Amino acid sequence: MTHWFHRNPLKATAPVSFNFYGVASSPAANKICNDLKMTRARLLEMFTDLTCNPEIMKNATDAYFSLLQGFIASLDGTTQENKMRFFQNFRWTDTLQGNTASAQQDAVFELASMGFNVALWYTKFASRLAGKENVTEAEAKEVHKSLKTAAGIFKHLKEALIPRLITPAEKGKDLETRVIDTFIVQCQAEAQEVTIARAIELKHNASLIAALSFETANFYQKADHTLNTLEPDYSGKWRKYLQLKQYFYMAYAFCYHGQTLLASDKCGESIRSLQEAEKCYSKAEALCKEYRQTKGPGSTAKPSEQVFFLKLGALITNTLEKCQRENGFIYFHKVPDEPPQLELKASYGLAEPVPFEFPPLSDQCTPEVYATFDLTRGPKDEKAKPKQEEEVKPVKEPDLKPQKDTGCLIS
Repeated sequence: MTHWFHRNPLKATAPVSFNFYGVASSPAANKICNDLKMTRARLLEMFTDLTCNPEIMKNATDAYFSLLQGFIASLDGTTQENKMRFFQNFRWTDTLQGNTASAQQDAVFELASMGFNVALWYTKFASRLAGKENVTEAEAKEVHKSLKTAAGIFKHLKEALIPRLITPAEKGKDLETRVIDTFIVQCQAEAQEVTIARAIELKHNASLIAALSFETANFYQKADHTLNTLEPDYSGKWRKYLQLKQYFYMAYAFCYHGQTLLASDKCGESIRSLQEAEKCYSKAEALCKEYRQTKGPGSTAKPSEQVFFLKLGALITNTLEKCQRENGFIYFHKVPDEPPQLELKASYGLAEPVPFEFPPLSDQCTPEVYATFDLTRGPKDEKAKPKQEEEVKPVKEPDLKPQKDTGCLIS
């Protein structure tokens, strides 16, 4: 398979009981609380279940989110905040900052944090599927769709939910704009990698492959620049990944642009384009080593030793040698000192986020049931000692060892 993706760890969270003693003053209100506890636990289990697929994930997500929105949406016919929104405390870690948890007594914070994890799951599902030894066309489409779905979820969180938080996310936290923006662009870039692999497999026009590669490299550069004001201690490894992918796809772009120039009898320019591809490839190779040596969240993989990486090196070398032979026998063109300026625009194959919306409110959440949540009947013993907060333990994610890479493209 031609793909290898860096992944940050899942967010971890403290258990939530939804035990609203006295406040839930009707059987229907109590059932909502019990169902919230059960559907939340179920969704958290799905994040690490290797048998989970997008259909199962959507069902688990809809079950919890449709109930949770009963504590966010206005159910009393007014424009005031839902009275239950700020009743329960939620604690979540951040993917770049270890086991230190952030806490907010806000159901919107819970919805955004869990939604973030759902988007991360889609990226991890795509990565796991793309890492298989023999990927079918249907599986490749699933990888492509999952990455665009993840981008759509991140985009929706950024535009519709995060602005509603009472306490804005601190620098480097998952719900902070720079982190969210990076995930959106990275997902789009990785989806385009699948498109490029498909275009190469089907022997599409070299100019299309060059343009797609150039656009993808630009996506990775944009993602990297978005992170450049965050602390290197926790963003350094992620940035090395984005940088190596940028130079890898610039090498692809110059390689296939060189083929386009040769087909147009511009052999000297073709050679210079291939020479630039070699430089970009060497830079990507150096960044692969830096990635492995950089501490931080992410993979311990050796991308420069994967067949997908080595195949590009061989392609550049073989194409350059062909151009030099043709120039020595036929064209006798001067090789320019400066590389060609890539001003390539892809007309097809660009990945856009799949629009995402949260599920509709559960049928259980009616104004009548909502009225039976009585906040005046909550705990009144202010002198009681607060419970010591449990440590939020990191999520035990499946230990996925890289499978043998046959170097096959999507078939």
